[in-house]
Amino acid sequence: MTDEKKPLLAEKTDSKPTSVSRRDVLKGVGALGAGMLSSGAATELSAQSETAKLVAQIPVREALEVLTAVEAATLEAICERLIPSDKNGPGAKEARAVHYIDHSLASHNQSHRQDYLIGLSALNDYARQTRGNAFYDVSIDVQNSILSALQDNKLEGFSPSAAGFFNIVRGHTIEGTFCDPYYGGNQQFVGWDMLRYPGIRLGASEADVAAGGSLAPSRQSAYEHATYTKMENMRRAVVANQSPAVGDDNA
Repeated sequence: MTDEKKPLLAEKTDSKPTSVSRRDVLKGVGALGAGMLSSGAATELSAQSETAKLVAQIPVREALEVLTAVEAATLEAICERLIPSDKNGPGAKEARAVHYIDHSLASHNQSHRQDYLIGLSALNDYARQTRGNAFYDVSIDVQNSILSALQDNKLEGFSPSAAGFFNIVRGHTIEGTFCDPYYGGNQQFVGWDMLRYPGIRLGASEADVAAGGSLAPSRQSAYEHATYTKMENMRRAVVANQSPAVGDDNA
């Protein structure tokens, strides 16, 4: 973990989302309907305001493939400490590194699912026992302190070890921040912008080379390039046109 980028985010005081039941929301909608039918404009506006407040309190969740909501919140807090946003630009959170990791745990990184299951739970247990709150609900300074202990292998209950788990998450956070957006991370190319990487090009002119880091970014995934899409479309066409009789002795 590095101190080169100091986060500008204020220390959290109460980040737990307010719980709003579906019944409360429906009550608000019902009150709005009644106001429209029986009361004047003032009552209607009041009901609209109350309903809007209730809806605004419902946290927006992103669909997850593997991680639970608590695991995702914990992992996002870790990623945000590893590559925080600062005056120079966004970090791992804005790059949606957690989205990449979640997707990868359902595919090419699925062998690490158990490590995350054990490690994220152990991290929250340690934070609750020593600080009274889950890891994602303690201050930034405390999060940094806990992650330093994790990196130094001073905590127990992790798989394959505290330092081993730290290195796994650190590696995946880097992948999720700087990968091709096709894989679910590097949203809006924030990772590539951080590195001043202009993106894929099939060729570079002398002017491109001379421009170096100031070269205008292409803002294109490798999988969106015409060369790749053309080859992929050809492959699909071949597969679709294959005769089911190929290899059949009676053909």
